[in-house]
Amino acid sequence: MNLISKLLVPNQISTAQKVAKTILGAALLYAGLGHLFWLRQEFVAQVPAWVPLEVDVVVVLSGFVEIALGLSLIFLSKYKAIVGGITALFFIAVFPGNISQYINQVDAFHLNTDNARFIRLLFQPLLVVWALWSTTAWEALKK
Repeated sequence: MNLISKLLVPNQISTAQKVAKTILGAALLYAGLGHLFWLRQEFVAQVPAWVPLEVDVVVVLSGFVEIALGLSLIFLSKYKAIVGGITALFFIAVFPGNISQYINQVDAFHLNTDNARFIRLLFQPLLVVWALWSTTAWEALKK
């Protein structure tokens, strides 16, 4: 059975997983809208200098991706495991921005000390696990 087939197999989802999936979706939706509107400068500060695109383009595009993922987590229950896998990959893909913020001591999102920026790094793996667990992607991948 290939990876997509595994992720399409319907898995039972607990109430806790449904709530966690919805909260994650709402958080991504909020963050995505923030990329486009009220948090743009904070997100601009997180784009690593080595990214070969205009910084504002990266912020806007990643905002659209977060909005799409948030809405998908909330409304595409049939594809929850696939959306969860994609969301986990997204969290992995943006992790270099968090590392860059730590290494370059960039203040953004009230993370204005090395300790605060380091602690934030520890939360990224938790987001990956949250995405996989709350959508049953973790369970589907074990099959």
